[in-house]
Amino acid sequence: MVEIAVAERDGVGADGSTRPTEDHVAVLGNAVVVLDGATAPRPDLPSGGWYASLLVHSLSRALTAEPQADLAVLLAESIADVARREGLEPGRSPSSTVAIARWTDDTVDGLVLADSPIVAFGPSGADPLTDDRLVSLRESGQLRTGADVRAKRNAPDGFWVAEAEPTAAAEAVRRSWPRSEVDALLLATDGVAIGVDEYGLFDWPEVLAISRERGPDAVLDAVRTAEKQDPDSERWPRAKRHDDQLLVLVDFGVAPG
Repeated sequence: MVEIAVAERDGVGADGSTRPTEDHVAVLGNAVVVLDGATAPRPDLPSGGWYASLLVHSLSRALTAEPQADLAVLLAESIADVARREGLEPGRSPSSTVAIARWTDDTVDGLVLADSPIVAFGPSGADPLTDDRLVSLRESGQLRTGADVRAKRNAPDGFWVAEAEPTAAAEAVRRSWPRSEVDALLLATDGVAIGVDEYGLFDWPEVLAISRERGPDAVLDAVRTAEKQDPDSERWPRAKRHDDQLLVLVDFGVAPG
């Protein structure tokens, strides 16, 4: 019996004011979809949360209608669907990360586009599925301005996200695991993954243990507590004091066969 637990929490804007979360999740019969809408690059554009809400619904419909279809194909079709219905143009539209996990009795498939990781756990430990292109560009100083981000978004020498260009789906990072080798999955947005990757509060096996013992909300609590102890972003430089947070635990228990 697959057990799924979801924890989510609003963050704050760059100005510190409260606003609705831009993270979105869909839990389906044999799949989970997690999206993190990006802050719009221009004030005249709709928000990334608005876009992510439309894309998660389109992806949910596609995964339900075609449960065996290739994940990248479904993502490309969903990006095209939202762009067509809303009149969105590549390079001039809001965007979102994408993480999709889907399972059968035989396999577990994962797809990640931008910085919302999926972590699979089995007898050999944690196996993160990550797309590090955006992080690498930030760390190398190539994304200093909004113009830099726009120039590198969905470009061969840049990073890839869901926006209004369906071909971005083909650039997603993907993996398939034998179902018998996966005990659990974690799907997270960067507001949670930062606790592992930058704050060093815990590693992914510890996140799994906390989520199983106390629920995924306890992981969110730990990240928020650390951020409250660094209110001026001195220890951990960041654009927002608190980002939106979303963490999903998919616990398979005993694998079939």
